Amino acid sequence: MCQIKRRSFLSSSAAILGSGLIAGQTGRAQDHAASPPAAMHNHVHTASVMTETANRLLAALTTEQKAKAVFPFEDEERMHWFYVPIDRKGLTLGEMSPYQRHLASALLASGLSQAGYIKAVTIMSLEDVLKVMENDSGARRNPEKYHFTIFGTPSDTGAWGYRVEGHHISQNYTVTSGQVVDGPSFFGSNPAEVRKGPRQGLRALPEEDDLGFAVIHALDEPLQKTAIVDPKAYGDILTTNTRAAALKGQPSGLAASKMNAKQFDALRAIEEMYARNLPDDIARRRTDQINRAGRNVWFAWAGGTKPGDPHYYRVQAPSFLIEFDMTQDNANHIHSVWRDLDADFGGDLLKAHYEASHGKQQG
Repeated sequence: MCQIKRRSFLSSSAAILGSGLIAGQTGRAQDHAASPPAAMHNHVHTASVMTETANRLLAALTTEQKAKAVFPFEDEERMHWFYVPIDRKGLTLGEMSPYQRHLASALLASGLSQAGYIKAVTIMSLEDVLKVMENDSGARRNPEKYHFTIFGTPSDTGAWGYRVEGHHISQNYTVTSGQVVDGPSFFGSNPAEVRKGPRQGLRALPEEDDLGFAVIHALDEPLQKTAIVDPKAYGDILTTNTRAAALKGQPSGLAASKMNAKQFDALRAIEEMYARNLPDDIARRRTDQINRAGRNVWFAWAGGTKPGDPHYYRVQAPSFLIEFDMTQDNANHIHSVWRDLDADFGGDLLKAHYEASHGKQQG
């Protein structure tokens, strides 16, 4: 955590907003002594927190900044997402004043759990590591080059959304009539492990990698052979930045129905770790999907099975897909994603919202 404090926007949290509403949701990221009682968390809905933090950020922006940060909800830009260093729409942290960055940090925190928020800010801070490694001027590697974009008008009744995106982060949220769905949800890390310098040994996404190895190593030789779909790891996650995640053909790899209890527990640990990136009430959607899928899940692996080998894995269920890849930069560069096959960018929830609105108009 000491590394996270290097920059003011990284050390901030939603607690700086000060109200009971915000503190209630994000108290987990504060010292336990400052946290409100657990009962208070149960009365805070993430959708309300998101709406409040988004409106506070918007109120702090100039007209020129709003022109960069805000798009109509129906704009095609909402569906554009990527996780590599490219030119993007939105307002960057570098274009904000210090107090605006605090408010932007609160918006980021509103859509993540404490664990997810720590991952996000650590990933951002790795841009400084890359800047040194690549002798970059800061034009390409810059921890303030993360874009905040709001789509529509934040409210508890209508449909709106927001995106926080930059190198190795793409968090996309849709809020509809007070309900939130997230996705696509991407975290990456370069380097996966810092191997030189004062931050040597730092791993931004250790569980994503270690839990995958735990599954493949839990399998006996016949099951490993079934799970390994390619001896060579893929160069990236297969679904990349597609609008709708889809893999051709039937699921491949090892069916969870063929795993024993210990092996299945290892697989569930991966699924539940991805759910824990989110605040409790949004995470509940993911855990519900995991529980509904049960053993109707497939685990696939590509590449070597020893630490340091280039490798890839995926967990595929009827309603969600997890992909993880560590192949680039001598297998020291992670891409990982959770895709909601029914609700990325709002999906079914948004469809239901429009149908309900149309029904009221007809009535």
